[in-house]
Parts: sequence; structure tokens; C-alpha cells
Amino acid sequence: MKTIEIKGCAQRILRSEPFKAIFSAVVCAVIGIAVGFLILCAINAENAPKAMGTILKNFMYYKKTNMKLYYFGMTLVKSVPLVLCALSVLFAYKSGLFNIGIGGQYCIGIGVSLWCALQWNLPCVACVLIAVLASAAWGAIAGLFKAFFNVNEVIACIMLNWIGLYLVNILMQHESVMNISKSETFAIVSKSPSSLLPTLGLDRLFAGNQYVTIAIPLTIIVAVIIMIVLDKTTFGYELKATGLNKNAAKYAGMRDRLNIIVTMALAGALGGLAASFFYLTDIQPWKTSSSVPGMGFSGIAVAFLGGLNPIGAIFAGFFIEHITLGGSYIDMRYYNPQIADLISSIIIYMCAFVLFFKHILSKVTDKIPLSKSAKGGE
Repeated sequence: MKTIEIKGCAQRILRSEPFKAIFSAVVCAVIGIAVGFLILCAINAENAPKAMGTILKNFMYYKKTNMKLYYFGMTLVKSVPLVLCALSVLFAYKSGLFNIGIGGQYCIGIGVSLWCALQWNLPCVACVLIAVLASAAWGAIAGLFKAFFNVNEVIACIMLNWIGLYLVNILMQHESVMNISKSETFAIVSKSPSSLLPTLGLDRLFAGNQYVTIAIPLTIIVAVIIMIVLDKTTFGYELKATGLNKNAAKYAGMRDRLNIIVTMALAGALGGLAASFFYLTDIQPWKTSSSVPGMGFSGIAVAFLGGLNPIGAIFAGFFIEHITLGGSYIDMRYYNPQIADLISSIIIYMCAFVLFFKHILSKVTDKIPLSKSAKGGE
């Protein structure tokens, strides 16, 4: 009897959506790592195992505990914008929209948060809120085009990405904000220390890493809130219903146009939050750029690797950043410095196949005949 119950429980687990999402993500990550390892072997087979081990270790590369903690903190700090960008993508995707404009929304968030800090010397809360509102407005533009003129949001977002980038480049050219000789913004700590995000003692947990701030726990809270909003509220249901079929949603009395605009605005707001949470730690300046930050596009991969689940996005974002930073420790005597970025790119690329593997897994598990105990559980 117990054997039957165990078998039924195993069948329910195999058919469950969380298991399919997790299994598919693991498969994609393993394939990405395997392909990366083969490339390392093709370049220098003798040192390939050590190089891949170094990538996977990341902060564990250091022998001293303090150094491990410090660089573990750095991985967490750099995971924050990646996770929030992923949340922006999955929020829009759950509502039937593809927010490929997260790069531009992220840019606007960077520009506005740094301007508020370096030019206006505003406190961190004001810097974050204004950046969020600006990015929300930027995201809403694509929503407006979609809602009223039926312009494909992908096209609108791609155009807005480049417009946002060049606007920020122009905005940052002010002498009070940017060191013109270096083409990068001044350190916030030298201009407006009150604009920096508070650590609230978290830095002491990571060997005095001053970049570890409240952004890390707040990101987790934001992910939980998004999960609740999408799955447990009427508002989330309306957004998803509008995304599935706006005509049916309109017939049911839902405000389809408003829901589209609100969805893109909230997705944009998350992009602004990602930018402000990262740049207001003062971990790096903004440099005049000719390309849209890759953070937005990486966020798309992280969203899918996380199974389009807010909690999954947290772990997926940390994993991708862990691999990316781990690549910087590869011995450059045997490999070109760009090899680390290549390995990370391959793994990120493989993340795009999560839904494909999930679909294949669903076909396989659906063919497994259910026992009576499994049917009873369902």
C-alpha cells in the first residue's frame, strides 16, 4: 500500500508545473556549462577542467573566509538588477506582452537616479521613487502605442531602447554630473552621500562590503509581492486575462486598453527600480555608451530560466551572475580574457530553451499512466 502511495506521489510530482520548470532550467544550465567546457577544451584541453572549476566556484576561489564573504556579497549586489529586470520581463509576459524594452527603461532609471543624486543631492528614497516613476512613464509609452494604435510592443520597445540610451548620454554630459575627461559620472559618495542606499548593518555580514545594501532584501520582497499580485489578486487576474485575449476581456467588462498601459508602466517601474538599486550603491559609474546595457537582455534569459516564476527568477539571477563573475577568475595565461564572457553568453543563450524542454517534458510525463492514488491526489 505504501509503495502505491509513493508511486502516486512521484507521478504527481513529475506532472507538476514547478517540477517541470525546475528540471528544464537545470537541464539548460547543465547543457550550457557542458558546451562551455567543450570550447575550453578546444582552446586548451589541459587546463579546461581547472578553468571550468574556477568559473563554477566564483567567490569560493578565495581561501580566506573574509574574502569569500566579501565577494559573495558582490555577487548578490550584482544579481539585484538582473533579478529585477527578469521580474519586469515576466510580469509583462504573464500579461501577454513581451517587454523587450527593459534595456531602455533601465537606462532611464540610471540617468534619472544619478541626476537626482549628483545634481539635486536628493536623499536615496527620493532618487529611487523618481527613477521608478520616470521608467514607468517610459514603459507606458510603449503601452499607449499598443493600446490605442495597435503598434507591436516589441517594435515600440526596441525603438524606445535607443532613444532612452541617447537621452541618458545627453543628460549625463553635464559638468556637475560627469567627469568629462573620463566620460563617466562622479562617485556619489563624493557629491551626495545621503543619496546612497543604506546598508543597515548588512555590510558587516559580508566582511565590510559597503555595496551590500537594503536593495538585496527589498528585491526579494518585490518578487514575493509580484507573485501575490499575479496569482492571488483580481487585478493580476485582469492583467493576465487581457493578455490572453483583450477582446474577451473587454467583453467581460475589463478595461483592456488601461490594463495594457498599466502592465507596461509597472514593467518599466521595475526597470527603474533595478537601475536605482544598483547605481545608488555607488558600485560603478555610468559611462557614455554606444550600446544599450546588456542587463535588460540578460533579464529576458533569467526570466525564462526561472520558469517565469518570481521566486525562480531570484535563483536564476543569482546563478547567471555567479557564472559571469566566476569567469573573471580564469587564468588568462591560457585563455583570452573574452572567454569568460563567451562562456557566460552560451549559458545565458541556453536559458532561452527552458520552455522548449518544459514542453518536451510535459509530453513525456503526460504519457505516463496515472495510478489510482495519483488520480485521487489530483
